[in-house]
Amino acid sequence: MPKKFDTNPLDPNFPEKAKAAAASRYDAPPKTPYSTSEFPTTPPSITEEETRRFSESDFQAYSYAAPQPMAPYAPANFSDMNRASERKVAKTGVAEKWLIGLPYLPFSIGLVAGLILLLIIPKEETKVRFHAAQGLAAHVGILIVTSILSIVSNITGLAEIGSLIFTLVTTIMLIIFAIKAWKGKPVHIETVDDLTNWLEEKIGPIKS
Repeated sequence: MPKKFDTNPLDPNFPEKAKAAAASRYDAPPKTPYSTSEFPTTPPSITEEETRRFSESDFQAYSYAAPQPMAPYAPANFSDMNRASERKVAKTGVAEKWLIGLPYLPFSIGLVAGLILLLIIPKEETKVRFHAAQGLAAHVGILIVTSILSIVSNITGLAEIGSLIFTLVTTIMLIIFAIKAWKGKPVHIETVDDLTNWLEEKIGPIKS
């Protein structure tokens, strides 16, 4: 008669038999010893001399050439940039400094000189052609204003003094421009810039 609190009333030896049956169905794999990689027990002897030694190729790889000293900087001499040149201009045989002053001469001398220079001076002579065109443009502007004042003076009789003053002032200015150009100093007449560019572009050297 089984007891009231028996956990296995059928077979008291059931736990032991179950363990034996499980052991018979499962065979654990044999344990194989694993060996770690073998390392040398003592490192190779390296002397301090060997660690400091470099081959010639290694030394050349890390070597560099010392930078060369830079040449001393010489500032540009700006006083020479506008200095009148004694160079002979092509097709004229005249020094550049004389040609760039001719177009500013008063009394229509500069007008004729500027026109002739534009007709004979090559395009490569940019400095001479610029002054020729600017001098010619200045003379054209003076002629236009003088003509207007002359017409007004004939009608009203009041502009005669103004015309004389204008002629006197422009004559003095043209002489000053001519002297500055001969000395190589910059001459820029801003009021005739457009006409100067147009004349220099439209009046080219005559092809021989």
